[in-house]
Amino acid sequence: MAQKKNVVVAQSGGPSPVINNSLRGIVDACKMFPEKFQEIYSGYHGIEGVLKEELLDLSAQPEQEIALLRTTPAAGSIGTCRYKLKEKQKKDFQRVIDVFKAHDIGYFFYIGGNDSMDTAHKVAAMARSQGLELIATGVSKTIDNDVGDSAFKLIDHTPGYGSVARYWAYMVQNINEENMGSSPADPVIVLQAMGRKIGFIPAAARLADPKREMPLQIYLPESGLSLAALADHVNDELKRSGRVIVVVSEGFDVGEIGEVKDSFGHTKFSSSMLTVQQAVVNHLNGAKLPARGAARGQVPGTDQRDTMIYASTVDLEEAYKIGQNAVRIAVEEGSGYMSTLLRRPGFIYNVDYDKVPLEQVANSERKFPENWIAPNRIDVTDEFVRYARPLIGEDWVSVPVIDGRQRFARLEKIFAGQKLPKYIPEAY
Repeated sequence: MAQKKNVVVAQSGGPSPVINNSLRGIVDACKMFPEKFQEIYSGYHGIEGVLKEELLDLSAQPEQEIALLRTTPAAGSIGTCRYKLKEKQKKDFQRVIDVFKAHDIGYFFYIGGNDSMDTAHKVAAMARSQGLELIATGVSKTIDNDVGDSAFKLIDHTPGYGSVARYWAYMVQNINEENMGSSPADPVIVLQAMGRKIGFIPAAARLADPKREMPLQIYLPESGLSLAALADHVNDELKRSGRVIVVVSEGFDVGEIGEVKDSFGHTKFSSSMLTVQQAVVNHLNGAKLPARGAARGQVPGTDQRDTMIYASTVDLEEAYKIGQNAVRIAVEEGSGYMSTLLRRPGFIYNVDYDKVPLEQVANSERKFPENWIAPNRIDVTDEFVRYARPLIGEDWVSVPVIDGRQRFARLEKIFAGQKLPKYIPEAY
């Protein structure tokens, strides 16, 4: 691209504790190439902000606030969305191109999961068809770790997963202390973990107890077990240990829960009529436990993905570098790639940053490896533990605190001037 062009960076889908460090990586790297990049904007609330021509000016932000993105969790700074650009929404696609043309956008960085990579891929294709010189680059993010392939050749893991894995490792350690003390009254504690279709998040509970000293049972959506089988396993452990910690995926099949779905067709488990945890607790208590007391449940919510204090230092660093790498790809390789990371062989953990064509990861859906599920279907193997353990790091993230409160980035609401007529997205 011969002349300097403006940049749009946006986020989509569920956030993570480290997502803003990818954003910071993109902004910092763009500023290193003043001959390539001019103004840096963000789509305020993802692609919806682009459609509405709400472009937050990141170039105009104080340097201190950009720096504070490092330890600012979730997506409050530039917003995210769950708006899907579907094939039939021709007006939406045209609107994106019109906004990019109006604001001389030559680079589009989209931070997100598989659906987001699909959006970036489609926008890049439409830009080409209309002669718009646009370099579109995906920046991988998802706490579910479901982007890519089950052979881990496209991406080893996605930024965001290491932090939610750390959250669950520590959550289960703390719950174990509670359960050891309260088991005469509450012998069973049921915890519901995020993960609609894939078990990487509940599997991370095993990191709390790699030697298997706790009475811990893990139920992945891939387990294939029924609610009745779950109850049998719980009762067997109660007879052995007198207490049980159950970590169950929100995607574990417990029957009808009154599903509510988002625009992508994904079940919103925390918005549905019944939680999986409550269904399990109801079933266990209804069947009467072979122990005094009752089962009780807990549903950690969005704190799994928006709590900076549990963030992994490894995850934080990789999120930043994967953002930087996206800019390198845009400068050196051109359009149509996602920034990725691949684990180096050997027992010493390290990664390389690379690229993968967007069409290979657009709407991809990694499966949890079958050989990482224990034969009893209620645990994961040591091979999974070896895979996940390096991702949670060794130490705590240092979060700035002022007057007893965490100091997060606070970007000023400075927007590019609107040049086009108002627009209502098609799916509204």
